Amino acid sequence: MTQVRSSGGNSPTAVGTEFQLLERVREGDAPGMRLFYERYAGYLTAVCSRYIVDRDMLKDVLQESFIKIFGHIGEFEYRGEGSVRAWVTRIVVNHSLKALRRKGRMTYVDDLPDAPEEDDVMASGLPHIPPEVLQEMIRDLPDGYRAVFNLFVFEKKSHKEIAGLLGIKEDSSASQFFRARATLAKKIKAYLKEHDDE
Repeated sequence: MTQVRSSGGNSPTAVGTEFQLLERVREGDAPGMRLFYERYAGYLTAVCSRYIVDRDMLKDVLQESFIKIFGHIGEFEYRGEGSVRAWVTRIVVNHSLKALRRKGRMTYVDDLPDAPEEDDVMASGLPHIPPEVLQEMIRDLPDGYRAVFNLFVFEKKSHKEIAGLLGIKEDSSASQFFRARATLAKKIKAYLKEHDDE
């Protein structure tokens, strides 16, 4: 295999392709493992922070995730550029959900009462909401709402898949998503009203 050496950065040209970096890690190459960590750590921290609010808990989940990643990377079947990223994302999401369940942080309510319809706000494309503000709004959701919302919106899971992942009813997943969406819409309306004159 062609060895790809770092020239001081971690851009794709500096560390080589995803496949080359994967092969270096599989061969036990220490600099390659460090580069692998540097390439994915920031992204995976962002993924994990969508589910985990507590900083100490987030650090624990990331540590457990990287132990799993490095411990099972030899079993991973490469399927083209982007497949490693998808694989490590799945691991972090699964560990995040396990951590929330372990701490008893996720509660779900079946047969939720109807929430106000706020689709006009959510469908607007949110042009005036900075991404970091929206991220904080999502992080402020109750753990159960936040987990369902993230799985549906960011991981593109169906309510049937979410129900299987979380051990809840499919209808309950849809209800939690609806409630999370309505809660976010209220926060967005309040933010837009507050910043309307800026």
